[in-house]
Amino acid sequence: MPFHILVINPGSTSTKVALFKDGLPIFDKEIMHTTNELSMFESPIAQQDFRESIVLHCLRENQYDIGNISCIVARGGALRPVPSGTYLINEQMVQDLTNCTYGVHASNLGALLAYKIAQRIGVASFIVDPITVSEMDEVATISGMPELKRESIFHALNQKAVGRLASIALGKKYEKARLIVVHLGGGISVGVHKKGRVVDVNNALNGDGPISPTRSGSVPEWSLVKMALSGKYAESDFKERIMTNGGVSAYLGTSDLREVKQMASNGDHDAKLVYEAMAYQVAKEIGACASVLEGKVDAIVLTGGLARDTDFINLIMRRTNFIAKFLVYPGSDEMRALTMGALRVLTGDEKAKEY
Repeated sequence: MPFHILVINPGSTSTKVALFKDGLPIFDKEIMHTTNELSMFESPIAQQDFRESIVLHCLRENQYDIGNISCIVARGGALRPVPSGTYLINEQMVQDLTNCTYGVHASNLGALLAYKIAQRIGVASFIVDPITVSEMDEVATISGMPELKRESIFHALNQKAVGRLASIALGKKYEKARLIVVHLGGGISVGVHKKGRVVDVNNALNGDGPISPTRSGSVPEWSLVKMALSGKYAESDFKERIMTNGGVSAYLGTSDLREVKQMASNGDHDAKLVYEAMAYQVAKEIGACASVLEGKVDAIVLTGGLARDTDFINLIMRRTNFIAKFLVYPGSDEMRALTMGALRVLTGDEKAKEY
């Protein structure tokens, strides 16, 4: 009997809905939301009914009988730190996401929508590898200040998915591979995958690691402290500078690397410098991660939207190709990654975890 899996992936300005049959897509659609549409709601959580109507409309539009769904899987939101895996959505998870206990994010809606629709039709609902997957070695959590523990917040869903793909390409089981996986997107995360666990990774959301198109990455600490104490900036200013308007955007007024490259080709020295600095810092982070694996690296895996930029990739490779071979998986197929996580549970290859 085939497994029909409904996939829900809400973003800040879009809702992605897909249906898979045994891992093969029946339909896959992304619905964009205008600022006017979203301005009607005081918070992402308040959008729940609006987003649910979109999911159900997609099913009707494709003339699909909701009664044939085997399970529903959604993108995981901001949760407490958890090990990697596929998680059954339960009341505790729903409560944490509804109350935004661990953070406010549009992805919190994913599990809420999946759980509500699944309960209505009597099937199970899951999330897979949320952004707060935490498998770091204890030594990697030490920061230099006892009050500030290093946290694991990264592109876990895509990193884990391409880690498995890379392992297959290498003829290895993911649980035996030693990889450095780099997600190159609006945020950049560089993870050390050692025998199925991400034992070290930069906090790609709250200011750690390389600069990215929208995030500041690591910055000079004392200078940042003096800025904070100056009285010139509100907390919201720092959140914006670190998480949404830092990095390339802060320097050049755009986070679109296509525009940055055009600026550089027109002779803009700053654009060229910042573009190269981002590749430089990614390469530097890869080198640091290689030391975690004691130089025994099966492959360096590049993924995310920026992995489509061959010039950027070549800048990274030039500094790090002495470490290991490169495997490049441009973009990020989150919908398939979510599907495969649910399918591993449905087929008995993996047991669903409890939150």
